[in-house]
Amino acid sequence: MNQAYLAKPLPRPDRAQPPSSNARALSREERKEHLAMLLLLLPALIMVVVLLILPLCWLALQSVQGEEGFSLANYARILQEGIYWDTFALTFKISFLVTLLAIVMGFPVAYAASRLHGFWANLILLCVILPFWTSVLVRSYAWLVLLQRRGVVNQTLLDLGIIERPLTLMHNTTGTVIGTLHVMLPFMVLPLYSVMKKIPQDLLQASDSLGARPFYTFRRVFLPLVAPGVMAGSILVFVICLGFFITPELLGGGRTILVSMLVQRNVELYHAWGAASAVGLVLLLVVLLIFWGINRFIPIERILGAR
Repeated sequence: MNQAYLAKPLPRPDRAQPPSSNARALSREERKEHLAMLLLLLPALIMVVVLLILPLCWLALQSVQGEEGFSLANYARILQEGIYWDTFALTFKISFLVTLLAIVMGFPVAYAASRLHGFWANLILLCVILPFWTSVLVRSYAWLVLLQRRGVVNQTLLDLGIIERPLTLMHNTTGTVIGTLHVMLPFMVLPLYSVMKKIPQDLLQASDSLGARPFYTFRRVFLPLVAPGVMAGSILVFVICLGFFITPELLGGGRTILVSMLVQRNVELYHAWGAASAVGLVLLLVVLLIFWGINRFIPIERILGAR
């Protein structure tokens, strides 16, 4: 009997076992859940395809169409003509300058709002959010009134004896930067505030109790924790500035030509949809390259706060 028992083949451990009824039921539930999620996402996917993918495909098709069919003349014109290089250079210069000024001006505002409580914190946030309730066009015309040669700014400086003759603050790069900075500042303050508000006060107090000076605490403790907010706000402000149109058009007075204005002139003045499409796609490619370069050093998920 022992020999018969020993003669029975032992089950092979690597043999695939048939799935149990519970496993099959769980698999069916997972497939149903995935199908339900796909059906819920379907309207959003359709909207993305209709409003984003198809227009981009149409722009790409327009940019390579010439009088005789397929042509790369629009892209060759961007590489060969100096006006395109100057426009792109000025656009990036103004965008970088506005982003830098937004960090310098937005950081103390966000810090004050995150450290104060009650009425004063709400008052600061209200002053930051209030411009969103006003049209960009109205704010741009308001800056025209303030910055003109006989405007409030020049008249105040003249009355105080700071200047002897009115400054040229509009229809140039200076007016464009001032007006654009006013519009973009909330996009920097809000990400900074959301990050600063989550920093535990105990960390700063612990650093102070260990003998660290305030500047050392700010540089080694506070600033690294705020870095994702600075990066998020900088990316947001910089990318919006690259395609900003209304304020540069009004305050630039036709002398400060940005990429968005170049696209508009190609369409309205020359009816050159191909050239305008090529400029837009080149700008999009540059923005994607910027995101790719940033992601090489700091993951976008960390900047946006995703886990």
